[in-house]
Amino acid sequence: MKKDLHKDICEESVFSGLYERLANDLHKFLYYKYGDSFNPDDKTQEAFVKLWENCKKVTVEKARSFLFTVANNMMLNEIKHQKVVLKYQSQKPVGHTNESPEFLMQKEEYFKKYQEVLSRLTEEQRTAFLLSKVEGKKHTEIAEMLGVTRKVVEYRIYSAFDTLKNELEGFRIK
Repeated sequence: MKKDLHKDICEESVFSGLYERLANDLHKFLYYKYGDSFNPDDKTQEAFVKLWENCKKVTVEKARSFLFTVANNMMLNEIKHQKVVLKYQSQKPVGHTNESPEFLMQKEEYFKKYQEVLSRLTEEQRTAFLLSKVEGKKHTEIAEMLGVTRKVVEYRIYSAFDTLKNELEGFRIK
């Protein structure tokens, strides 16, 4: 049985000897297992930093196992992190718009004004207009639903449109 000359690897000469002996093997292991995309150079360096931070706890015999385990876990954590990043990149944030707060406020005020003008229309005008423009019904369908002629429906829609156009600045509709 060998006798250990060093209890730990905190001595600079022991640590640098381990680095020279194991760094290339660790890099190759990470590169072959995970490829170049997860930066095996950095993970190799980070594993040796962890080894230095834990030099009092790790013996020379366990250093290789410690390094390979730590580096492998770092790579797995990086892969998990990349999956999370990709997941959230594909999702659009809820409630995020590119409009300025001023524009959103103006839009809200305009919508309130629009609702107010709609409420002042006669029930017949409002019903015909909303069935046509909101629900996309054709004039003949609306006429059948309301029990009136197509010309009456057209008159109600166009008179509602005329009222909206006169009372709302910049009102246009398709």
